[in-house]
Amino acid sequence: MKTIKGPAIFLAQFMGDQAPFDTLGNLAAWASSLGYEGVQLPTDKRLFDLDIAAGSQTYCDEIKGVLGAHGLAITELSTHLQGQLVAVHPAYDTLFDGFAAPHVRGNPQARQEWAVGQMKNAARASQRLGLTTHASFSGALAWPYLYPWPQRPAGLVEEAFDELARRWLPILDAFEDAGVDVCYELHPGEDLHDGVSFERFLEGVKGHRRANILYDPSHFVLQQLDYLAFIDIYHERIRAFHVKDAEFRPNGRQGVYGGYSGWLERAGRFRSLGDGQVDFSAIFSKMAQYDYAGWAVLEWECCLKHPEDGAREGADFIRRHIIRVAERAFDDFAGSGADQAALRRLMGIQA
Repeated sequence: MKTIKGPAIFLAQFMGDQAPFDTLGNLAAWASSLGYEGVQLPTDKRLFDLDIAAGSQTYCDEIKGVLGAHGLAITELSTHLQGQLVAVHPAYDTLFDGFAAPHVRGNPQARQEWAVGQMKNAARASQRLGLTTHASFSGALAWPYLYPWPQRPAGLVEEAFDELARRWLPILDAFEDAGVDVCYELHPGEDLHDGVSFERFLEGVKGHRRANILYDPSHFVLQQLDYLAFIDIYHERIRAFHVKDAEFRPNGRQGVYGGYSGWLERAGRFRSLGDGQVDFSAIFSKMAQYDYAGWAVLEWECCLKHPEDGAREGADFIRRHIIRVAERAFDDFAGSGADQAALRRLMGIQA
C-alpha cells in the first residue's frame, strides 16, 4: 500500500492583485508557511505561461525552481477553463467566451481549436515538468437537456457523447504520448458529472487509459450521490483528489436545484474543510485501501468563511486525515510460520 501525498493546495481560488497572492513566488512562500507540500497550478498567465512551457524545458525548470525554493512540488497543472472550451453549447457562448484568449472570442470554432491546442500544450508542459496527472473539465454539449422536459429526442444524448468523444480523443492521444493521465473533475455543468456520464464518455473513447477521474466529494454531496460507493466502483480510474467539503440541507422550499438562489441561500453549498458533512475519515480510509498514490489537494470554496482561514485550517485538516499505511499486518506477531506440509495437515489432507 501507498501513503497519500500531501497536504497540497489548488492556487486558483487564491490568486489576486495584492501580496502574497499576486505572484507565483509570493504564493509559494505563503502556501509553504501554512504547511503545504504541493500546489496544483492553474495555467493562468499570471502564474504559469502554458504556451511557453510547452516548448521550453528551461522555463519549466525555472518554475520548479521557484516552488522548490519553498519546499513545494507541483501536483498537477490545471486546465479547467480550457477543457471547458473543448465543448461549449451555444447557450453558454457568451458566458464562456471570457475564458478564451482575446483573439478567438466571438468565434466558437476558433475558440474550440484554441482550447484543443491548449490541452495539447498542457500534455507537453506536464511531461516537461515530470508530472503524471493533469486536472481538467470535459466541457458540455448535453447539459441544457439534463432534465427530460420537454422530452429529449431519441439519440440526442448519444450523439452529444459521441461528439464529445470525437473532440477529446486526439487530446487523450497527446496525453498518451506524454505519459500523463487526464483527470476530469466530475462537476455539474459538465457532461461528465457523475459515474454514469463518465461511463458513457469512457465507452465513446474506447476505454482510453488516459481518461481518468479527479475525485471531488463535494459535487457528489450536492447531487446526493453516494461518494463512498463511488470510490469502490471507480477507484482504478481515480488519479487525482480535491479535498473539498459541502453540505446539503433541504427544506420545504428547496432541494437539489436550489430555486436559482445564491450560494448562501442554497440547500446544497460548498463549505470550508471540517464545516460540512463529508466523511473524510472514511474517504481517506478508502483511498488508502485502494492504494491511491496521488496527492490530497485542498480546493477551497466556501460562502461563509474567509479564504485565508480556510487555507490555514485546511493544511492541518488534510495532514490529520492522511493515513500512513502499515508496512506489515497488525497480527504478524502471532504468525505460526507453518510450511506447506503443516498447512495440509491443518486441513486433514494426507501427504
